[in-house]
Amino acid sequence: MATPQALTQELLGRAHPPDSVNRIFAEKIQHRTLHLRRSSPPPSALNARNARRKARLEKKERGKQRPKPLSSRQRRSLGLHDVPATGQSYEIYAELNKLWIGYARELLGQEIYTGGTGAAAKLSSAELHGATAEVVRSRCSGRVGIKGIIVRDRKFVIEIITRKRGLKVVPKDGTTFRIEVPAPPEESAADQGGQSDGASQMFAFEVHGDQLMLRSADRANRKFKQHFLKNL
Repeated sequence: MATPQALTQELLGRAHPPDSVNRIFAEKIQHRTLHLRRSSPPPSALNARNARRKARLEKKERGKQRPKPLSSRQRRSLGLHDVPATGQSYEIYAELNKLWIGYARELLGQEIYTGGTGAAAKLSSAELHGATAEVVRSRCSGRVGIKGIIVRDRKFVIEIITRKRGLKVVPKDGTTFRIEVPAPPEESAADQGGQSDGASQMFAFEVHGDQLMLRSADRANRKFKQHFLKNL
């Protein structure tokens, strides 16, 4: 193990020629106390620094592996919500229509036989995806008669799957849709006081597209007020 004198002379030799090392050591250092301080950080500090650097690198790698979610504009440009050509078949959405009928019957309850303002208030905020709709009035006469299952209720248009003509995009502006909900056969017969013959009553209502210029999620929490419509 090197002595303090040898370490001191080694340090002096880095800055002075060899013939001056002994003279400087004898005149200025030999009879004085020399406090040497290490310039490098202790091992504990090095370990903590390495641990922080490793944590930063791991966080950066995790950020690369998990991409940011797509914006609404990017989803529209990629067509993620569009109905593909292979899925534009009426039979595919027939089961969705059955689910919607059950939902509509549960929503209306006994008002499915009586109608009135109570039923209108419920239907104004009801979910229409899966409902069977028919265009009964429109500013464009070519759209009248389009009938099928609603597969997408957008802010300004409704996309309908028809039996023979595939997907049709119908603007809400200036269009009136007729939607029908079949009532349960046994309940309709009991309500009439007769015997059930297997046929069911049909509860039909018309929806004015001008009043539905909203997304379905926004319409669910909105309260609609009765007012005069100039275009009727």
